[in-house]
Amino acid sequence: MSHTPASAPDTCLALENVTISYGSFEAVKNVYMDIPRGKVTAFIGPSGCGKSTVLRALNRMNDLIPGCHLKGRVVFDGHDIYAPNVDAVEVRRRIGMVFQKPNPFPKTIYENIAFGARINGYRGDMDELVERSLRKAAVWDECKDKLKASGLALSGGQQQRLCIARAIATEPEVILMDEPCSALDPISTLKIEETMHELKHSFTIVIVTHNMQQAVRVADLTAFYNAEAVSGGSGKVGYLVEFSETEKIFNNPAQQSTQDYVTGRFG
Repeated sequence: MSHTPASAPDTCLALENVTISYGSFEAVKNVYMDIPRGKVTAFIGPSGCGKSTVLRALNRMNDLIPGCHLKGRVVFDGHDIYAPNVDAVEVRRRIGMVFQKPNPFPKTIYENIAFGARINGYRGDMDELVERSLRKAAVWDECKDKLKASGLALSGGQQQRLCIARAIATEPEVILMDEPCSALDPISTLKIEETMHELKHSFTIVIVTHNMQQAVRVADLTAFYNAEAVSGGSGKVGYLVEFSETEKIFNNPAQQSTQDYVTGRFG
């Protein structure tokens, strides 16, 4: 069964038989997928099916979890990002991440953007980078007169767009978003979704969402993950059921379990 959409353009990230374990527990196994460049790809599925685990594997965030181990290959730009000679910090610079809860640094709005760029050796015009990043994240107009104010003084939705701007500022190629709207109200959610539509002109975006309507609104492609009970009752192991154009996943999926999930007849 192929997990590469028929019309797959240029591949940005490829997962080749990826299995991720926490200690002896396999959280998700045997994932194959080609994530295309310049598109929004959504991961959907019930809680505990491994979608956030797979997302975090795409920039080695799981390295920070004791006992987490990956088998298989994650290929970015022709290189396996888990190869021994690959610098995880550089991987995370090129593949940025926005988390579920907005987490601005306890610094000024300006420093939230400038800090990471400076650490990564940015030598250009910092004022220009800060403005460009905030504009791309659609939060410049709300921030431009208070760049010296704390990022923590912004509303939740503005903080999340500040975190998107912070990710953009290190000039990554990919932005990962782990349920970026789950802590936000509907109006802020809409603004983040509009921001994603703009960002995909410059970045490849992968988003985990529990909100199916959100996947329909923002994603070009959707991957449905599910989990099945392991014999012996030691929890559930996640797996990729189906990966295709979003419209196909929601309107004409190949698998019955996908159909059951997207129509709400599930779990």
